[in-house]
Amino acid sequence: MNRIFALFAFAAILALPFSAFGQAHKVVHAKDGSGVFGYKDTPIQPWSGYHVHDPDRPAPKKVDPGAPGSDRPNQPPSDAIVLFDGKDLSAWQPTQWKVEEGCLVATEGPMATKQEFGSCQLHVEWQVPLEQPESVWNHGNNGVFLGGSIEVQIFDSYRTKIYPDGQAAAIYAQTPPLVNACRKPGEWEVYDIVYRAPKFGKDGKVESPARITMFHNGVLVHWDQEIYGGSPHAGVASYESVKARAPIAFGAHGCPVRFRNIWIRPLDAEPKPKTP
Repeated sequence: MNRIFALFAFAAILALPFSAFGQAHKVVHAKDGSGVFGYKDTPIQPWSGYHVHDPDRPAPKKVDPGAPGSDRPNQPPSDAIVLFDGKDLSAWQPTQWKVEEGCLVATEGPMATKQEFGSCQLHVEWQVPLEQPESVWNHGNNGVFLGGSIEVQIFDSYRTKIYPDGQAAAIYAQTPPLVNACRKPGEWEVYDIVYRAPKFGKDGKVESPARITMFHNGVLVHWDQEIYGGSPHAGVASYESVKARAPIAFGAHGCPVRFRNIWIRPLDAEPKPKTP
């Protein structure tokens, strides 16, 4: 229960309107005139040399992921745990989110599974609203949380030029995706995430960091990417809030992002040695 409470406390902070955070940092635009916005008064990431949410960090190039296939979601693998099939919320903790027309719709507060997971393959389909909220920070804003506080960002990066480490498919506050593979708003986006959970020693220190390989709409956007810790807004990542096992969760920023066809394949079991 302590882990679940910690997740909800962390996600509740992230669910605050971004204006609550933005008041502490001056929004500036990239020097190259591209229109990308972010901050320059945040800490510098030791692994990249850029400020957290730096608008001058090179923005991933846009690629066309190809036309979406059938508008109907594909069937999950036979060994997958189905987290959401269009109607059943039994895998999730109580929430204010709602189900509409076979989709899970974000409202307020985090959405977290009852079960905790470590290493896994996770499939998520999501869709941003056609109408953009007034606040630029809320343009399709949401996120997939792994390990309690590692966030893979969900955002309308087809239309909105947010800082590279906060755009869609970024490891939030850490690493931009290799490319921007977003589709047009109103079309379904697909995340396929292979997550390797961190390993901690008996002293609580990280023995091996988490890593992510990820496809966005079938396009590789992270390849065995090291995770430097949790995903604090405007802060440098650390492993203080990361767990070896935690619920899978989504954030909420007051933007009605829609989800469907969510399934997971746990990858924790080690293969047994063959008997002679």
